[in-house]
Amino acid sequence: MPEGDTIYRAAVNLGAAMAGRELVRSDFRVPSLATADLAGERIDEVRAVGKHLLMRGERFTIHSHAGMDGLWHVLAPGSRAPVPGHTIRVVLATDEHEIVGSSLPVLELLPRDRDLETLDYLGPDLLDPDWDDAKAAEAARRLRATGAPVGVALLDQHAVAGLGNVYRGELCFLRGVHPATPIEDVEVEPLIALARRLMVANRDRTERTFTGDARRGRRTWVYGRGGQPCLRCGTRIRDAQLGLEDGMLRQVQWCPRCQPEPSALSR
Repeated sequence: MPEGDTIYRAAVNLGAAMAGRELVRSDFRVPSLATADLAGERIDEVRAVGKHLLMRGERFTIHSHAGMDGLWHVLAPGSRAPVPGHTIRVVLATDEHEIVGSSLPVLELLPRDRDLETLDYLGPDLLDPDWDDAKAAEAARRLRATGAPVGVALLDQHAVAGLGNVYRGELCFLRGVHPATPIEDVEVEPLIALARRLMVANRDRTERTFTGDARRGRRTWVYGRGGQPCLRCGTRIRDAQLGLEDGMLRQVQWCPRCQPEPSALSR
């Protein structure tokens, strides 16, 4: 699933093509919006909020969430989108570009004057341009309030917005914390500060890196490296599933030497 830095880059790219321009055509291919026509609507800005994307117009905001496979494509007029036609959910045209959204599980129109209220349930956004100590403290408070293992809490968008599977694995490694460690046993404030620094550092990179090495196969410490040697100590990386509150199990990786299990921490 695209994480906050990926959605941020999408917002920047889409904003360059759309902001300040008027839509000359819209074609929504979801039943709830089948009759919607935004021709004549000027898009003021494209904004990322956590994993959500807001195309904010004069009257309406197009809100989308990419889910696991969603993508936005900026094309020249008449160009063919590089995805199967049946996955296309919307086509938005300006006088210079066609913007195509594919495989979007969430696509809706919101009143512009109340669009941000729809996302009030989200925790502080790590890429909020107005991030400050108060928002960092609120994120820490919300993480603690989950009462979940740290590897589950970091994925809770109600606590902090923008993190996904890659970031939670890398953050746990860099802080030397096993993903199953109870959140109450974790130093939350440094974890949030590191998450913010990493997200800011990666938001303008085409290929994110957590190690400082941009070479393929060397960009992450543990994510996607199950069974491979730890880049720090050489111990074989473990790979298992960790449950979430929604009942889903997601893969998580860790180094058993660099990130001792919670029981080992308590001895």
